[in-house]
Amino acid sequence: MKYTKLPNSNIEVSKICLGTMTWGKQNTKEDGHEQMDYALANGVNFFDTAELYAIPKEKETQGVTETIIGEWFKKTGNRDKIVLASKIAGPSEFNEHYIRNGGFTKKAFNEAIHTSLQRLQTDYIDLYQLHWPDRKSNFFGKRDYQYDQTEQWKDNIHEILNILEGYIKEGKIRHIGLSNDVPWSVMRYLEENKYNGLPRIATVQNPYNLLNRTYEIGLAEISMKENVGLLPYSPLAFGRLTDKFIEKKGIEDARITLFPEMGRYNGENALKATQKYYALAKKHKISMATLALAFVNSRPFVTSNIIGATKMDQLKENIASINMELDAEVINEINSIHASIPNPAP
Repeated sequence: MKYTKLPNSNIEVSKICLGTMTWGKQNTKEDGHEQMDYALANGVNFFDTAELYAIPKEKETQGVTETIIGEWFKKTGNRDKIVLASKIAGPSEFNEHYIRNGGFTKKAFNEAIHTSLQRLQTDYIDLYQLHWPDRKSNFFGKRDYQYDQTEQWKDNIHEILNILEGYIKEGKIRHIGLSNDVPWSVMRYLEENKYNGLPRIATVQNPYNLLNRTYEIGLAEISMKENVGLLPYSPLAFGRLTDKFIEKKGIEDARITLFPEMGRYNGENALKATQKYYALAKKHKISMATLALAFVNSRPFVTSNIIGATKMDQLKENIASINMELDAEVINEINSIHASIPNPAP
């Protein structure tokens, strides 16, 4: 395994992060515990979750993923070996009001943090992230921003950081990050640190993969110049960037098959690009998953690559991608495909 530091901290994290969002939906508690055992044994010390999980979201499974992790901590005593990241859900339009109403208020943070700590059976969360903004924006990897003149949102970023600073001082969270966010917001949060001494964001957790490299348009430069790391999620585009869909093997229980609503990588151009990446992977005698993950692992603005799997063989392949070094020829070929069909999803 390779390791890096969580930006602006002394916390060492593995370059592969274990994503957990299927636990409690596609995966059982036993599956989740097996994955955590294997990941830790193979050098992965960074786990990511959220109060919203499991995904696809529904009221009956909300919070179950954190509970599964908490039970593993209790069973194994491994809490001190793990750098743990979780998230507070954003406004209720996405979670259909069953978590809470409203935006990022003191009451919302108090409820979210304490409930997550209880489920996770821990006294602290190492990295606490805002799952999506509480304003209207082109988040969740969307390409285009549409201004809504009726929006009533007022800039509350100073207030949010003041609230989070209190939990940092109490020791309940150690560092903070954003998720599904955009350059304007990242710079606003950094301004509050620079000019008002409020807590500094360490990371941004956004979609990033061969079919969606929109992070490079504005956020990658911020990452490099301001030392804010990317925690890329969906590096395999919900499994689209794996051999099985091209070869039509074992796709009956795949995420995209089971949950058609998770279809942001199913468009015509995304499928065309995927065929090209598959051909490139076969040319170099590796799997498309390994190609896709190794590319993400190689990006200098990536702090840790959030992989996720529903089966152990997938998990093993994903973690092993850290050992694949793509040479300049392969990177150039990837960039040529990207130039021909740039950012085909969502």
